[in-house]
Amino acid sequence: MAVYAEGGPQRFTLTAVVEASGVSVGSLYHHFGSFDILAAEVWSRCMADLLDHLVAALRATRTARTGIRAMVVGYLRWAAEHRARAHFLLVSPHAGHVLPHAERMRAGKAERMEAIAAWFAPHVAAGRIQDLPPALIEMLVIGPVAETVRRWLAGVPGIDLDEAARLLPERVWQSVRGPGS
Repeated sequence: MAVYAEGGPQRFTLTAVVEASGVSVGSLYHHFGSFDILAAEVWSRCMADLLDHLVAALRATRTARTGIRAMVVGYLRWAAEHRARAHFLLVSPHAGHVLPHAERMRAGKAERMEAIAAWFAPHVAAGRIQDLPPALIEMLVIGPVAETVRRWLAGVPGIDLDEAARLLPERVWQSVRGPGS
């Protein structure tokens, strides 16, 4: 991640990682199997860090509304504090290289996603959050936030994460708010 953070996606190469780490190409391949698997591992660690942050934000809340708001703000704050990790997750050209390892990556985030789903379940059951398939709830909550971060990372004019943290939480909450809330 240090190589990516310092040099961006252009510098995240086998040669640069080997030079920065001091390990041989053989050792890297022995441990990871390929550079693509190394990239998948970096992606998984970035995702785990983000999800750990979101799970902690959820666990600190009591209501459906405050939980949704905490997820939105938590994601935005995490991206602001970990720009290189957010970039690697959301806009890295290495995404195509890690896709063949999607099942391995999915397994790595399963426990964290289960914790998030477990937080949502009683709120859905009580009607405080819309009764939608979990993937659609995730899209409504995370989709707008991830796209905001993608555009911020790309330098799109007018995208300010502090402003998004003020404006998006209530709008995202309204998109998933159930009839029992």
